Amino acid sequence: MPETKTFSIRSLALFGLLAVAGGAVAVVGQEEGAGEQEAAASSAARSGPVYRIVVDSIIHKGTAEFVGEALRQADEAEAAAFVLELSTPGGMLDQTREISTEMLNAETPVIVYVSPKGAQAASAGFFLLMSADVAAMAPGTNTGAAHPVSGSGGDIEGTMGEKVEQDAAAQIRSLAKRNGRNVELAEAAVLESRSFTAEEALEAELIDVIAESVEDLLDQVDGRTVRSGEEEIALATAGAGVETVEMTGFQRFLSALAHPNIAAILMSLGLLGLYFEFQNPGTILPGVVGAICLILAFMALSVLPVNYAGILLLVLGGIFFIAEIKVTSYGLLSVAGVISLVLGYVLLFKSADPAVRVSWSVIGALVLTVVAVMGTILVLAIRTFRSAVKTGREGLLQETGVARTDVAPTGKVFIHGEIWNARADEEIAAGTPIRVVAVDGMTVRVEQAP
Repeated sequence: MPETKTFSIRSLALFGLLAVAGGAVAVVGQEEGAGEQEAAASSAARSGPVYRIVVDSIIHKGTAEFVGEALRQADEAEAAAFVLELSTPGGMLDQTREISTEMLNAETPVIVYVSPKGAQAASAGFFLLMSADVAAMAPGTNTGAAHPVSGSGGDIEGTMGEKVEQDAAAQIRSLAKRNGRNVELAEAAVLESRSFTAEEALEAELIDVIAESVEDLLDQVDGRTVRSGEEEIALATAGAGVETVEMTGFQRFLSALAHPNIAAILMSLGLLGLYFEFQNPGTILPGVVGAICLILAFMALSVLPVNYAGILLLVLGGIFFIAEIKVTSYGLLSVAGVISLVLGYVLLFKSADPAVRVSWSVIGALVLTVVAVMGTILVLAIRTFRSAVKTGREGLLQETGVARTDVAPTGKVFIHGEIWNARADEEIAAGTPIRVVAVDGMTVRVEQAP
């Protein structure tokens, strides 16, 4: 009996050891299989075409919509990569963040390529470059200078300035760290307005590639591994087909309009056109052109960070100029109009980026043009008020003509292409030059002209 009990205990222990060993082998096998799957996933490459878009304007609402739509198309097509060819002086911060968020959450690897030669990715463009999975530049390009500024181009003072700077610095640090780039120099581009050539950016590890063309870029990044969410993707871009996504006709038109200088010029032309129409009702053409320009200006303002105080100041300036013609102010209303125009152009946009405001050269040209036009109209109006009356009863006085018949003391005279009944104090022979000295109903009193 004891021997049987001992045998049973030993048998149970042996079976237990075998079960534990089998479970361990199974776990190891599962871990090896999962590791193999993870390795396969981390090295997976997307085999679709390369999607490409070109952005060569300031960053605004229309740009953000275009980039977002193109990225979604690339994700749906399982594109091998998404290339954003960029050339911009900057743009709106909110729309820059929107594009950056779209890029970071895209399933398709994103390559930002500053191109062509001589292009720049300044201010907002630097943030987009740092957001890319692969940052590339063409020779002769530059990037950086991303320090936030006020709407007038100066530094933002006080606590608000510090908050804006620190927020922008934190964003650029996060982007640079995420993509393994030089965090300190990326932050210096924001806080110290540092700028870098393509060669300097590559040496400083702010970008990954310098490429002569899109084809050269795709060859260089082929096989490079980038992170997409929790997995890594190996780029397969060498020899891949490139599919260019173009803006629609309306998007191109809106992008061309959506520039602060263009919007300011259109608004000025619109106000001038309507002013001419109100001053000379029935001329038609100035009113039609002015209305079209105003509508186009409002289209541009719909995608720009407009400040309504600036618009009101521009309208107020126009009112002052109109009032100058009607009211004797000895030029004070004109001065007030010029001041309102300058302030209106300066405050027309409320972006902190210098690329999204009216340039001082354009402001000067617009103000001088408006002053010249209004000054010309004012001079003509003064001349009109001071000129002699040419119509009606007053228009006949001192006019000269010819006696058609003898005026003794009544007769007929020819004045202003018309034949009038005339009366004279002295007899005037037919064919004698006469001059009107008074008008009595339908009869003119005349005398012999000197």
